[in-house]
Amino acid sequence: MSAPKLQRLVAFVESAANGGFSAAARRLDLTPAAVSKSVQRLEDELGLRLFKRSTRQLRLTPEGERFLAQVAPGLRQLDEAVAEMAQDASLPRGRVRISAPPGFGRRYVLPCLPSLAAQHPQLDIELSLENRKVDLIGEGFDIGVRGGTLEDSGLVARRVARLPLVLVASSTYLHRHGAPPSADALSSHQCIGIRLDGGAEIPWRFRRGGRSHDLRPRGVRLWLSDPEAALDLALAHGGIAQVGLHHAMPGLRSGRLKALLINEHDPGDREIAVHYAHRQYLAPRVRVVVDALLDALAGHDDLQAAPGQLPGAWVAG
Repeated sequence: MSAPKLQRLVAFVESAANGGFSAAARRLDLTPAAVSKSVQRLEDELGLRLFKRSTRQLRLTPEGERFLAQVAPGLRQLDEAVAEMAQDASLPRGRVRISAPPGFGRRYVLPCLPSLAAQHPQLDIELSLENRKVDLIGEGFDIGVRGGTLEDSGLVARRVARLPLVLVASSTYLHRHGAPPSADALSSHQCIGIRLDGGAEIPWRFRRGGRSHDLRPRGVRLWLSDPEAALDLALAHGGIAQVGLHHAMPGLRSGRLKALLINEHDPGDREIAVHYAHRQYLAPRVRVVVDALLDALAGHDDLQAAPGQLPGAWVAG
């Protein structure tokens, strides 16, 4: 339905409901002449007289009464739909779908959800934990929590923290095999590599002469597709792994793990960010979840850690 036609129908219904063009004009914030003209054009379009006019009153014709009975319910439904959507624009309710990597999602996103659900009982929150690149828009997700090198994807990306990489091994492994004094010495160690589902290997990067270069240690004989599994294997004394420092922090703090070669290893430029589609007209159901995630992640000490700031006791000498 065109806007002019809708305007004429509204003018007709309001004139009938309020008993005249002047009263309808006050309701619609128009002039009486504009309302009268809209009704006249509607009558011309229908080829019917809808009102009996006199200088003192306006009365519906029988045809006008039948037409009013047909169109008034539809306009009322439109009003109700607009009112409901306006309410939705101010209240967080409905389903919010979040995508996050399994390890990060379990450790940092899951703890936010109980309080969100308690504060907003009309929210339904769905968290999908997958170790793959997700098309947020194409797959119907509202929010993505992702770590990596941020790219310009057309999405809003709210950066939370850096995600430096660190080389770690268990204290037991280092007691048995010793700590490598340099990157070159890694070839004589059992190293744990990560090869993602798509086949891409996560390189080990080191700084030399003011430059960074990739190194695939010859000692890599164990390959895993999940960074969290690489950490688990290191904790089980399986060798040296390159993992996110935020994942390694509990093991470093407890003394089960030691960081290696922090002056030579390049921690990279990975970051963690909360992604969503639109900044303007962001639905309240999405906004409250985004805000809660940003607050929780920005306030987490393990996400603010840097290899160069680790206590000496956490680093293998």
